[in-house]
Amino acid sequence: MPERKIKLCSLREAVDSIPDGARIGFGGFAVYQKPMAVVHEIIRARKRGLTLVGSVNSIEADMLIGAGCVSAIETSYVGLEKFGLAMNYRRQVQAGKLKVVHYPEMLAWDRFRADREGLEFWPVSCLGGSDIVNKNPDIKAFDNPMTGKTMYAVPSAHIDVAVIHAYAADVYGNVQLQPRHLLPQSMDVAISRSCRHIIVTVEKLISTEEIKKAPHLTAIPAFRTTHLAEVPSGSHPTPVLLVNRTDEDFFRKYVEMSATEESFQQFLDTYIYGTEDFGQYLNLVGRDHILSLQEQGGNV
Repeated sequence: MPERKIKLCSLREAVDSIPDGARIGFGGFAVYQKPMAVVHEIIRARKRGLTLVGSVNSIEADMLIGAGCVSAIETSYVGLEKFGLAMNYRRQVQAGKLKVVHYPEMLAWDRFRADREGLEFWPVSCLGGSDIVNKNPDIKAFDNPMTGKTMYAVPSAHIDVAVIHAYAADVYGNVQLQPRHLLPQSMDVAISRSCRHIIVTVEKLISTEEIKKAPHLTAIPAFRTTHLAEVPSGSHPTPVLLVNRTDEDFFRKYVEMSATEESFQQFLDTYIYGTEDFGQYLNLVGRDHILSLQEQGGNV
């Protein structure tokens, strides 16, 4: 048998594998369990011309858009939920600098399901009367061959790279979910099955022996993972189920500092360009503060 390949690498090595102009899907959902350490590294690497493809996007999209990394986004929503508007996104849309293609939330999810099944599109019957059909020329109407009724072909997500922050993995890239998991973790699985290039950061590395003790939790098998990095609190300021809570104070600071282009540049200079890696960023935020967000039994 061929020797198993260790997937462990640095964040920079993982991000170097993303070409300018790539189509990227980020795991997590809304303001939950976003792969923020990779987002920071993409900004440090000054990637350009990216297309973000998602279902419900938040701070990860807004930060990349504000840093000039993104030329287009295909999603149903970009915002910070209870924390407010995604101001970088709003400014660039209003200025005509960002291409936006809208899909209904669940159909945006179905686009990844289409890729999983090897389909060029996902067939739906629920778009009649929606202006989405009129505003999105990529959605094509067709006659259902069984009933003759009109249906719609929603194009697959067709991403080049999936980026996920997960609970645990072994060095070979067997990635496990939390014993109890919710919608953000389900989105991670959907995205991971939609392409062949998958970058994963994890809260902790565990042994393959531990993986074998709970095989039902291994949602992403090693053969699918291409790059893996251990980054505790790698989703900050978004939470990780059973590990740490939302950093609401930092979200409020982000909203304040992204209010204008000038203040957002100060944010970048302080928290991203002014730090060498995500570890230094967490030090700047404050390790005691990070520890205060830890759930009982978490891993910081």
